[in-house]
Amino acid sequence: MTVGRGHEPAGQYRHRSVLLDSAVDLLVNDPDGVYIDGTFGRGGHSRLILGQLGQDGKVLGIDKDPDAIQVARDLSASDARFQPFHGSFAELGAAAEAQGWMKVNGVLLDLGVSSPQLDDAARGFSFMRDGPLDMRMDPGQAPSAAQWLAEADEKDIANVIWRYGEEKFSRRIARLVVERRKEAPLETTRQLASLVSEAVPKKEKHKHPATRTFQAIRIFINRELEDLEVGLKSAVDHLAPGGRLVVISFHSLEDRLVKRFMRDLARGPQLPKGVPVTAEQEASDFRLVGKASKAGAEEVSDNVRARSAVMRVLERTDIRKNSQGSA
Repeated sequence: MTVGRGHEPAGQYRHRSVLLDSAVDLLVNDPDGVYIDGTFGRGGHSRLILGQLGQDGKVLGIDKDPDAIQVARDLSASDARFQPFHGSFAELGAAAEAQGWMKVNGVLLDLGVSSPQLDDAARGFSFMRDGPLDMRMDPGQAPSAAQWLAEADEKDIANVIWRYGEEKFSRRIARLVVERRKEAPLETTRQLASLVSEAVPKKEKHKHPATRTFQAIRIFINRELEDLEVGLKSAVDHLAPGGRLVVISFHSLEDRLVKRFMRDLARGPQLPKGVPVTAEQEASDFRLVGKASKAGAEEVSDNVRARSAVMRVLERTDIRKNSQGSA
């Protein structure tokens, strides 16, 4: 997720990625290595990675968003060490192998919606700006949020808002959506935000009542958690020994998934009690690097969106393989 810093000429955005320096410092361990930026955005991480690499180092930037990919293509034209890939980081393995990379030195995933997406009313991600109710990271993929809300069953709408937004009034919201769409379709972010405000009887202090619903629909429309599960597995499968996976999450659903995934790998094989095994067989080929990190006070004060950022790092060690090789 990126943090906006105003607008550049010709409609471009200037921004600084959350936890930018620390994420790249933890990621890059070989100036001649190959790295994957699985969420290119506007290229803040990719550019800093390139700045730490030598002439033989390479970066692959992946993004669903066609606007992001245009920026990535411009970067590729100016730096031959960088290559773009239009798609989801769930396709990370195929994207890497298309470059001839069976193993990589590091993978970075900066999850969630980016500031340029939130700040552009035409993308329909934010209830703070009125625009078409779209929410697709790749507008070429169907359906949009408006299309889904126009056709989905009331139960399905409630389940999505509960599962991905943890919204306790999900049933009330879904019921009102179905009632109102009989009169006229929901087509704008303002319409949906107003409907949710009406449906939610108790308001949280300092939080817009539509926050959880917008998050839930966006996650569902873009298959964010499903892509994350696939992307995490593909990332570790392609890590070279010493390679690192760095993940920055922005809400609890993402972070819980990432935390559990990394913790389970670092624990190693969970064998039944009483099974005779050696210490090497119980060891893990992965280790956690430090504790979960959060944005500092200065970064949070610069942009409030950074306050929920959590960064976790996993490293492939191949302890068991090394132990077996030295036996």
